[in-house]
Amino acid sequence: MTSTSPLDRRGPSRGDERRAALLAALDGILRDGTGLEEINVAELSERAGVTRSAFYFYFENKAFAVAALMDELYADAATVTDLLGSQEGTPAHRIETMIRGLFDSLDRHLHLYRAMLDARGNNPTVREMWDRDRASFVPAVAAMIRAERKAGHAVKGADADALAAVLLDLNDRAMERRARGDGPPTDRHVDALVSLWLRSIYG
Repeated sequence: MTSTSPLDRRGPSRGDERRAALLAALDGILRDGTGLEEINVAELSERAGVTRSAFYFYFENKAFAVAALMDELYADAATVTDLLGSQEGTPAHRIETMIRGLFDSLDRHLHLYRAMLDARGNNPTVREMWDRDRASFVPAVAAMIRAERKAGHAVKGADADALAAVLLDLNDRAMERRARGDGPPTDRHVDALVSLWLRSIYG
């Protein structure tokens, strides 16, 4: 997610070494397998080489700090979603590339995604930010659906914005299942999602 308030109490400050040190320390602790609820802010601050009060200068709580770490994951999601609107390859290829890209990004940041699931479940503000960021992808997908319909490639059907939101919900649920370790094998999961996207858009 973005580093703007309320996630970051101080606002954008990429050059701030203390903030970066706190986020790096949090990322390292999560990678070590420690759950979000088990993390002690004092120990986190010590690992980052700053005071406990410095943590709260930048972040209201651990959930907001985790949300601030999500920037790279959202950037990955934006990159693969942009592929849908390109004219390179077949629709099946573009959709599969998008979904595999999401899964690949998730696998690289599995520790972070799991922590974010806990954060959004326990903090209404973080949940609201999560939903808002996810909704930000709807216009791009809806625009692709409209363009494909206008070109005669896709079938007419449900409202494009509503359809885009539902398809993105499918992706979100698939990633959550993968993060929890209860989803189907990768190839079967990807094939099922690609089939649902194709049938929903192209008939």
